[in-house]
Amino acid sequence: MSDSNLYRAPLDRAVEHAKSYLNRLDTAPVSAMASLEELRERFTRPLTDAGVPAERVIDDLAKDAEGGLIGSAGGRFFAWVIGGSLPAALAADWLTSTWDQNAGIYACSPAAGVVEEVAGRYLKDLLGLPARASFAFVTGTQMAHVICLAAARHGLLARRGWNVEQRGLTRAPEVRVIVGAERHGTVDRAVRLLGLGSDNIQPLPLDERNGMDVDALSAALREGADRPTIVVLQAGELNTGSFDRFSELIPVAHARSAWVHIDGAFGLWAAASPTYRHFMRDAALADSWSTDGHKWLNVPYDSGYAFVADAEAHHASMTHRSSYMMHEGDARDQVDWNPEWSRRARGLATYAAIRSLGREGICDLIDRSCHQAATLVQRIGALPGAEVMWQPLINQGLVRFRDQRPTASESDHDARTDRVIEEILTAGEAFFGGVTWRGRRCMRVSVSNWQTTDRDVERTVAAVARAIQVAAQKSLPGASERAVASR
Repeated sequence: MSDSNLYRAPLDRAVEHAKSYLNRLDTAPVSAMASLEELRERFTRPLTDAGVPAERVIDDLAKDAEGGLIGSAGGRFFAWVIGGSLPAALAADWLTSTWDQNAGIYACSPAAGVVEEVAGRYLKDLLGLPARASFAFVTGTQMAHVICLAAARHGLLARRGWNVEQRGLTRAPEVRVIVGAERHGTVDRAVRLLGLGSDNIQPLPLDERNGMDVDALSAALREGADRPTIVVLQAGELNTGSFDRFSELIPVAHARSAWVHIDGAFGLWAAASPTYRHFMRDAALADSWSTDGHKWLNVPYDSGYAFVADAEAHHASMTHRSSYMMHEGDARDQVDWNPEWSRRARGLATYAAIRSLGREGICDLIDRSCHQAATLVQRIGALPGAEVMWQPLINQGLVRFRDQRPTASESDHDARTDRVIEEILTAGEAFFGGVTWRGRRCMRVSVSNWQTTDRDVERTVAAVARAIQVAAQKSLPGASERAVASR
C-alpha cells in the first residue's frame, strides 16, 4: 500500500463519524449524558506494545466520546459565548490540518501567510478599525489581551525612556491597569502573565448602564497622573453585553496619556451590523482591540484576533530575528506579531468564513442572534416564577427563577435558579449556565451560533417551562419520600 493510501481508511472513517455527529445535532441531547467515571473507563484503554490500526483508533475514539460531547456546535446551546462552525470554516479547518503548515513565517507557508494578510484586512474593515492598525491571529482573546497589553507596556514605558524588552521590569516605572468592576478574567490573567502584577489593577465602579463611570475614570487618572496607565474598556460585557461609552471615556484617558485597550471578545462584532453599530461609536479611537473568531464569526476553536493602532509598539514587543530564519522582501512574517513560533495556519478558517458569509451574511448572523436572545429572555421571563434580570442589548441576557413560597428568601431564589438550570441540563433539550450577578444567581442567555433557529427558540422555551415545573414539584413537602416510594 502506498503512503497516500494509508490516509484513506482513517480519513473516510473520520468523515463518516463527522457527518453522523453533525446530522444528529438537531435531535441529540445538548448536555453531556455520560458521567466522568464512564468516560474515564472508556478512554483508559491499555497502552499496547504494538500499535492499533488507524481506522480502528478513529472508530474507538468516536464510540468512546458518545455522551461526553456538549452540543455547542448546534443551535440550542446558550450557556457561554460559543459559536458553532460554519460549513466553509469547518472545511477550511480540515484543510488546515491536512496541509499541516507551520504558519510562523512567510517562508514556512507562503499561502498561509498571504491568506492571513488578507483576512486581517477583512477583519479591520468589518470591525471598523483603523486600516493602519497591525494585527495578530492567536488562540483566543486571552492571548489577544497579552499581545495588546504587551504593546501597551512597551509604548508607555518607551515614552519614559525604558526599553522593557531589553531591561525587563525590575526598577521600571510601575504600570497600572484601570478596569471596570465587572470584567472578564482574561484581562487579569494577561496582567499577571506580563508581570504587571494584580496589585496594579484598579477596578472602577460602573454606572447605571453597566459601563465604566466617566467621573470615576477622570478622578482615578488625576490621582495617578504620574503613572503609566492602561485603561481597559469593554465592548460587550460578559453577562449583560453592555458597552462602555467610548466617545466619552477614550478622550478622557488620552488627555492623561493613557493607553486604551478594548476587550471586545464578542461585542466588537456589533460594528459589522448597522443595527448595533452605534454601540461601537468612536471605539476606533482606542489604541488596541481584541476579539474572537470562535464566537460570533463561528469558526472552529481556537481563533482570536489582536489589533494595535501603534504598529511599531506591537512589532517591538513581539518580534524576533535569527540567522536561520528566511525572510522574503516585504512579506509579513507572522512571528513578528504574535508570541507563537510554531502555530496553525488559523487564518484559513477565518478567511473562508468571511468569504462564505460576506458583509450581508455576517450582519444577518449578528442581527438574528440578537433578536433570538431578546426573544428567549422575554419568553422565559414571562414563564411562571421567572423574572428578567437583564434584557439583552445585543446577544446576552439574564433571567432568574424565584421560589414561589411566600416565605422564600433570596437564598431560596438562588437555589431555585440553580435547580431549574440543573433540570434543563438533565433533560438535555437545551444548555444554559448560571452566574452570580450583583449578588444574585441568574441563568445566562447567550446566542451566537449560526445554526440557531426560531424553532430552536420555541423548543427551548418549552424545555425551560418543563424544568420550572419539575423543580417546583421536587421542592414540595414530601417530594423526596414520594420519589423513593415510586422506585
